[in-house]
Amino acid sequence: MADQKASTSIEAVESGLAAQGYIASRQIATAVYLSQQIEKPILVEGPAGVGKTELAKAIAAWRGMKMIRLQCYEGLDEAKALYEWKYAKQLLYTQILKDKLGEVLEGAQTLHAALDQLHDFGDVFFSKEFVEPRPLLQALEQPGGCVLLIDEIDKSDAEFESLLLEILSDFQVTIPELGTVSAITPPTVILTSNSERDLGDALKRRCLHLHIGFPEQRLEERIVESRVPSISQTLRRQMVGFIHEIRTLDLKKLPSVSETIDWARVLVLLQAFELDTEIVKDTLNVLLKYEADIEAAAPQVTTFMAKAARSNVFG
Repeated sequence: MADQKASTSIEAVESGLAAQGYIASRQIATAVYLSQQIEKPILVEGPAGVGKTELAKAIAAWRGMKMIRLQCYEGLDEAKALYEWKYAKQLLYTQILKDKLGEVLEGAQTLHAALDQLHDFGDVFFSKEFVEPRPLLQALEQPGGCVLLIDEIDKSDAEFESLLLEILSDFQVTIPELGTVSAITPPTVILTSNSERDLGDALKRRCLHLHIGFPEQRLEERIVESRVPSISQTLRRQMVGFIHEIRTLDLKKLPSVSETIDWARVLVLLQAFELDTEIVKDTLNVLLKYEADIEAAAPQVTTFMAKAARSNVFG
């Protein structure tokens, strides 16, 4: 009974994501379901263009939640990711305090008494009123929760990972001047990585791991059907089969799902009903992003089209 209930819930995730145009494999749907149940972030790894970022967008749309995105890069620090002080507002407050200094110190008979009164005002400079929340703090402050996308975490510095650990484990952050800020409603956290560098064990330990690779052919056909519904079934099968043949080559960048969808849109725009050598060679630049890859693939076009055709007949 427990297994049946879990299966139904996972299937509900699959159908919910599919309603947003995201065709998820069983593995992806299971990870999303488990993340919701145990309130644990998901670290999604895999090559660029396979749908890692789109997964976060689809979850947010399906659950009707705001998505907050933190795009990572080298040198990213807490001032851009977590919070910074509103220095202009603090400066203005300083000027106001200066103008009203006589009123503030009224009644202070000694220097010690004056310093005590000023101390009460000093703390205001580092209060919540003067904090400018950045994506991480914004996510913790959402009353109804949100989807927090920490995109391409592997592009940030290793030191930045340490900043995330408290948020990933306890959905809270400690700000020295303010204390601990805890999430009103724990956000759904999705981290993505293209594996440009190895991530630390401490970060990985706090996350569920999900690897999204290139989908098998039938799943990729469903993805194309969802994103480009106007494409014919014959053309869809031929082009996906052809792309799977292309991926057997030793290329600098293999075509990903995003390129598959782009190519499908291009073929529909060109009013193609089936693949032919001329149209494939004319549009190879949609699939392949390097001239060397195009030159390597071009001589194989006829062979790959024939293999894709045979696969569609007998597959």
